[in-house]
Amino acid sequence: MSETYRAIRLTRIAPSFREGSEIVELPLTAPGPGEIRVRNLHCGVNAIFDTQIARNAVDYVKIALPTFTGVEAIGTVEAVGADVTDYAPGDAAVTVRFTGGYREANVGAAVQFAKAPAATREYLALASTGVSALVALERIGELKEGETIAISAAAGGLGHLLVQLAVLKGARVIGVAGGAAKCAFVASLGAERVIDYKSEDVDAVLAAEYPGGLDVAVDTVSGAIFDAFLAHLANHGRLVVGGAASDLEGRPEVVTGPRIAHAIYYKGASVRGFMNGLLTPHWAEARERLFALYAEGKLKVHFDDEPHTGIEGVFGAVERLLSGRSMGKVVVDLTPEQAI
Repeated sequence: MSETYRAIRLTRIAPSFREGSEIVELPLTAPGPGEIRVRNLHCGVNAIFDTQIARNAVDYVKIALPTFTGVEAIGTVEAVGADVTDYAPGDAAVTVRFTGGYREANVGAAVQFAKAPAATREYLALASTGVSALVALERIGELKEGETIAISAAAGGLGHLLVQLAVLKGARVIGVAGGAAKCAFVASLGAERVIDYKSEDVDAVLAAEYPGGLDVAVDTVSGAIFDAFLAHLANHGRLVVGGAASDLEGRPEVVTGPRIAHAIYYKGASVRGFMNGLLTPHWAEARERLFALYAEGKLKVHFDDEPHTGIEGVFGAVERLLSGRSMGKVVVDLTPEQAI
């Protein structure tokens, strides 16, 4: 067992995650009372969050430099401290807490981790992005059987799980993606219609093919797609805002038009923000249901086909996700033997 491990630490405010961060070597310490030590095998990438953290532009996270980085990781328990009864060496443990992701090992309070059936990429994705998808659909979108839902970035890590979960709920699913390969992927997940925003006008398609409107829409892109979803909400429709990827630079376009009230008032519709960190009481139950769906073969996790290995691979993985070329969940395999 190595007596040190490596982690990515943000040392300065910078335009990009790579420019602001460095890999540091740290001593491997024993867990204290109530703590466990986990050897991480995989970490999940949240590129927009990472970039905004590097810019100190995440309003709800107050950072003090230097700070460790990353949110999602899964691995095996190496040691447990006094008073820990829920974990034993060899157990799989996952964390979705900021500063616990981009590191080869993690020592922290046992309550900051959750058990998983195995320390695999799939269970990492389900415990992090999967939980976000399920909670967004049920708690914020309140999706019901038979309703019509539109999902932007439907080929992404979050989007491809949203599509499958909405299909499992018996909804009519419209996915929005860019390019033939991504659209074919989304169609394979069960979406009844996939709109290629690179060759089709989202607003025009919704107007022509879904005159009854959208009961639910989930948008993580903003811009013209948000506008189209908003314009085509049905009576009592719910537009869930889970991000604004097109506004990463923090320069929102000036829109001269009717205020949002005009779009929602007469329909009794609503626009709802989804912030997963405010919904922690629902995580455990959502996680267990997702694990069960996966075990039953009802839910599949797809990973981007570009490999990223070792702690050094985090930087390329962040940039891959920002490029818009990825499909499925982007993960980093922290040890070569775990790469697939």
